[in-house]
Amino acid sequence: MDESMKVDAWRQPPTLRGSHVQLEPLASGHADGLRLACADGELWRLWYTSVPKPDAVEAYIAGALEKQAAGEALAFAVRDAQGDVVGTTRLYELDPATPRLSIGYTWFARRVQRTGLNTEAKRLLLAYAFEVLGCIAVGFETSWFNHASRAAIARLGAKQDGVIRNHFRHADGTVRDSVVFSIIDAEWPAVRRHLDVKLGAHGRG
Repeated sequence: MDESMKVDAWRQPPTLRGSHVQLEPLASGHADGLRLACADGELWRLWYTSVPKPDAVEAYIAGALEKQAAGEALAFAVRDAQGDVVGTTRLYELDPATPRLSIGYTWFARRVQRTGLNTEAKRLLLAYAFEVLGCIAVGFETSWFNHASRAAIARLGAKQDGVIRNHFRHADGTVRDSVVFSIIDAEWPAVRRHLDVKLGAHGRG
């Protein structure tokens, strides 16, 4: 990949396709689907997450696109195998000079949680980070109280780096301790193999 293409790859989210999931650039037209997704399980009621209420989805999308325009994030809408919008995710803390980034702001409708969709979405994002952008590390952060998210990140094969105390505030104003994980480039081949085996159990290919 020449230098100009690599610069564009850090600025424009790609469309990434798998057997269980498609990730596409987030746009205002995804609002109706995301409203349905966050209503499935009333995800915004989880106080330690940043899932918007249905009537705040447009503002959530606008905020994500502002960060993207500033070069701080690449935002995606997530579709399931039937083509329904079931959530959203981002690459953020973009640092092409290192190069490094984080994966987060991820939430899915309850009906697709703990399915091959989530595993494959992470597999696609990690492959983009390591194999296209050439990252030497990919980070993950979650609230200390989000035990499901912490377990899901560990299941990917990421290692816990530590806990940032009083990192910032949850949406309800309470102070958040953030649990930080990462996968480094030397670990990616083994993590990729691990994720491919997990996807095989979900009927990939």
